[in-house]
Amino acid sequence: MSQVFDPTPCALGEGPLWHPGREQLFWFDILNRQLLTRSGDETRLWAFAEMASAAGWTGQDTLLVASETALTQVNLETGAHEVVVPLEADNPLTRSNDGRADPCGGFWIGTMGKGAEPGAGAIYRYYRGEVRRLFHPLTIPNAICFTPDGGHACFADTAQGKVWRVALDAQGWPSGSPVLFLDLSAEGLNPDGAVIDAAGTLWLAQWGAGRVAAYAPDGRFLRAISFDAPHTSCPAFGGPDLTLLYCTSARQGLSDAELAARPHSGMTFQIPTDTRGQREHMVIL
Repeated sequence: MSQVFDPTPCALGEGPLWHPGREQLFWFDILNRQLLTRSGDETRLWAFAEMASAAGWTGQDTLLVASETALTQVNLETGAHEVVVPLEADNPLTRSNDGRADPCGGFWIGTMGKGAEPGAGAIYRYYRGEVRRLFHPLTIPNAICFTPDGGHACFADTAQGKVWRVALDAQGWPSGSPVLFLDLSAEGLNPDGAVIDAAGTLWLAQWGAGRVAAYAPDGRFLRAISFDAPHTSCPAFGGPDLTLLYCTSARQGLSDAELAARPHSGMTFQIPTDTRGQREHMVIL
């Protein structure tokens, strides 16, 4: 059974990242403009001037953080911020959403309308100083993750209830058109954040269903792990041997009655598993 890893009630918990060098979990509360981590019994917060949502690690003490207007390197020890590249800085209607480092040292990041306006979102890739738009239009880009061999990427549009796979070339750029991998729309399931483990299984948070579901490389449903919060938002593998499954959650969109019935909503969870995650890749600046 899952247990609470951190009791901070995030309005919109997202973007969990296990930093392999620090052996430490980081995650975001997008709406409260915070980056969080927990060490022992202490939760530490970093505040941002705008909404931030996802990160990749760039060094022992640094993260590349995606926000409304930029990809910024943040020093975890000093708190210093250094803008690396702008990200839709000329569009005040959008913000960043789901993102993850790829096996080639790039960083994929989705953007979306602040009100989830249809078609306002896109997925970009930062790679060695260049930002290139990969896929557009999307509404709520999510589930960005990569197969262990680096040959494919996955991504979703939560609004469509679909997850796609796309082949990658040797430098990690898409080399063909995306192929539909999962269509969950008929089941009424909302694909949110995802991660692929070392065996190639996709672990997909499903917003509104209170669970993370596992799918085989051929798309077969394998099993689901339930969490005590309806709005599960994104999983991550961590712990010393990468077998702990973490999951963020959200309070956004829940009524007072729903929050009273599910008071752990917005908290971050963990559960031991019998599978091993991939080591998160470093972003090469």
